[in-house]
Amino acid sequence: MDADTEAQELDVEAQLAGTCEQALRLAGNYAYDAILLDLLMPGIGGLGVLAALRAASPNATTPVIAVAVVAEQDAVTLIPGVVAFGEAARSAASTPRPPMPGIRRSSRMAS
Repeated sequence: MDADTEAQELDVEAQLAGTCEQALRLAGNYAYDAILLDLLMPGIGGLGVLAALRAASPNATTPVIAVAVVAEQDAVTLIPGVVAFGEAARSAASTPRPPMPGIRRSSRMAS
């Protein structure tokens, strides 16, 4: 199943970019509800795209889900800053946080 078929079945609109430059062009012209960002996308890289989005675009505050699919453990070194980002994320994940207002924890969610 391709992305267009998947989007139709979910009743969502999805726009795809093959390069960082295309992604920035799209993000500069349209405010999205959410962005799925490939950290290994060709061009300036996903972190460069994220920095540009946050600096000046209609998506400066849009939630971004960043992903990278790598086959080998050493491949993460291809993403500048990913090691520091991973360490910061692990630290943040282990820090207790108060519940967000208006958000209730589902009984189905694991603790």
